[in-house]
Amino acid sequence: MVCLASRTGRHLQRYSNKGRRLVVGCIPYRYKDGKAGTLNDELEVLVISSQKGKSMMFPKGGWELDESLQEAASRESLEEAGVLGNVECELGTWSFKSKSRGTYHDGHMFPLLVTEQLDLWPEKEFRQRIWMSATEAREVCQHSWMKEALDILVHRLSDPRYKREEDVSYAL
Repeated sequence: MVCLASRTGRHLQRYSNKGRRLVVGCIPYRYKDGKAGTLNDELEVLVISSQKGKSMMFPKGGWELDESLQEAASRESLEEAGVLGNVECELGTWSFKSKSRGTYHDGHMFPLLVTEQLDLWPEKEFRQRIWMSATEAREVCQHSWMKEALDILVHRLSDPRYKREEDVSYAL
């Protein structure tokens, strides 16, 4: 069973020792034919609109005290994009300035290999979701740090030494 309510508020929010809000996000991805193939044509990533609908991005939000980084990444993908899957090895951590608050945050990004797309999800009324190629996603994504994470994911998935089965993943 899936909960159809998003977490709200900042009372469980984690902060760094520098006082920065800790944020976790995912790049949901899949292969058009359901398996790894030629990345340029078959890899798709899921982008979502911001709540105000003015920009496109990957799911992200606050890392809370009662969850691991991987649990937070999975939760954000469910709440904002309505997808479930396997959270894979972290792509990296970035410091970025919040456009709405003007403060710095530390953002962790993970790939999420999508196993299920839901018809109903907590933020369906506030967001659009669109599957597209990594190239298209890089063009529409408004955040440079998310574009860097996408570049790392594409490089990782195109590396012949990389095997998804050997990657540490966290299925929730």
